[in-house]
Amino acid sequence: MKTGHILLAALIIALFWQMLSMFLQQPILPSVIAVASAFLRELPGELGWHFLASLWRVVVSTFLAILLAVPAGLLLGQSERLNHFFSPAIYLLYPIPKVVLVPVVLLFLGVGDLSKIVIILLVLFFQILVLVRDQAAHLRSELLLSVRSLGAGRRALFRFVYLPASLPAIFTALRQSIGTAVAVLYITELFATQRGLGYYIYMQGSTLFKYPEMYAGVLAMSLLGFGLYFAADWLNQRLCPWITKKDV
Repeated sequence: MKTGHILLAALIIALFWQMLSMFLQQPILPSVIAVASAFLRELPGELGWHFLASLWRVVVSTFLAILLAVPAGLLLGQSERLNHFFSPAIYLLYPIPKVVLVPVVLLFLGVGDLSKIVIILLVLFFQILVLVRDQAAHLRSELLLSVRSLGAGRRALFRFVYLPASLPAIFTALRQSIGTAVAVLYITELFATQRGLGYYIYMQGSTLFKYPEMYAGVLAMSLLGFGLYFAADWLNQRLCPWITKKDV
């Protein structure tokens, strides 16, 4: 996606927002200028600290999801026996909306960072696991035979065939899951915490009734999701140059 197209879309959204604000004339929908001013004013202070707390949780959970799900997906994709054994459990667990597990995880792990990281980890883990498993399981047999004919063992196949072939699936899973992960992050930060964008948005809007600041928090969380999506897309283009890119 070209930068010019993104900026044009952002400008159209801002203009629509501004016109709607002028039409409604309600405090709950402040003008774009008021929100932008609040964002620039709050970002170096309180909003910035909450942004960093949320960023930390998402980055750590994403790293752990990749670290755990990629080897597991590759292993299941290589072994029909293991895949046959674990497929029923994955089939049952994958469709469950992970957000319903928030109260359970909070009860077991408390209200600190760990519970929030685990929830986001669960969201990303199954997305990455399933896509990587399917990608690894459908590699062309002639490709595997040609590499084996050169004397490659299981470790070499894992490193030079399965992992490179699964990289597009990893980044596809990340891009598909980022929006859900940020949404779950917002929900988890509403529970018994004083750090994070979810807490900031709730406090500014529902307790202090500072609506420009509330929308500034919404803007910060939107930028967090956009930044993560852009990072995943950028890495996909750099690490998978053989994939023909299309606008998404």
